[in-house]
Formats: sequence, C-alpha cells, structure tokens
Amino acid sequence: MWFPLGVLPYLIGGAIIGLGVSFIYIITGIHATQSSFFSTTLSYFSKIPYFQQKAYRESRDWRVIFAIGVILGASIYTITVSPTGFYTTSIQWWRLALGGFLVGFGTRLSQGCTSGHGISGLASLSATSLYAVITFLAVGILTALIFQTFGVSP
Repeated sequence: MWFPLGVLPYLIGGAIIGLGVSFIYIITGIHATQSSFFSTTLSYFSKIPYFQQKAYRESRDWRVIFAIGVILGASIYTITVSPTGFYTTSIQWWRLALGGFLVGFGTRLSQGCTSGHGISGLASLSATSLYAVITFLAVGILTALIFQTFGVSP
C-alpha cells in the first residue's frame, strides 16, 4: 500500500517542508540542508582548517537552531499526533552504526544529503543535484535487491 495513512498527511508534510526550505532560502540565501550541520557544528570545537571555513563559522548558529527545530518538531508530532508513538527498531546497534557511517561518508562524498539534493537542489534546478538523486535512488534500490536476494533481514 503506497499511502497507508491516505494522501493528505503526505501532502501537508511536503507543503510544510517546501515552505520551510523556501522561507530559509528567501531570508538567508542559503539552502537549508542537514548535511552541512555536522561540519558547521564541528567548527565550534575543531581547530582543523576545513571546519574553520568562513561559511561554516558564519552559518553555524542558525544551523544549530534549525536542527533543534527539526528535532522539536518531530517530538511534538510524536507526542501529540502520532498514532504509534516513538519509533523503535529491532535492528542491531552495530548495523545502525555501520549504516550511519556509510550514510555520512556518502553525504560527504556527494557534497550533500538526499534531502538537501532532493529538496533544495532539485528546486533550484541543479543538474548536480539531479545526478546525485538519481545515484542515491539507484544505489538504494540495488542495495535492497542484493540484500533481498541473499535473504538478509534486520
């Protein structure tokens, strides 16, 4: 079933994301993406020149507020609206850690995350983002098919 909760929650969520990203871009001129949050946050603590780039230092305060807003928004939704409550998983911790590492590595390699390229990049008609999204989807589908073929499950 493609839309287990009906179409409306997905339309509303998409509209809120689109409006939020548009608002941040109009106000700041910067794409609201989460992959750069990691680098800008490290600029508070690390003395490595890569993390001390001017762009990271100048945008780190609002990016922290943005990330806190994402977490708070999801928490408020979960507490007030979600029919299932907080999400839990039966996947082993090491698989989650390995997956997180691979996602982080891929994010740095592609200079952005799926949502950054898929929402902000495609909206700005970036050819690079189009290629990145196609690559993300192709690798994700291929990986799922390989795991399914070998019977690997969580």
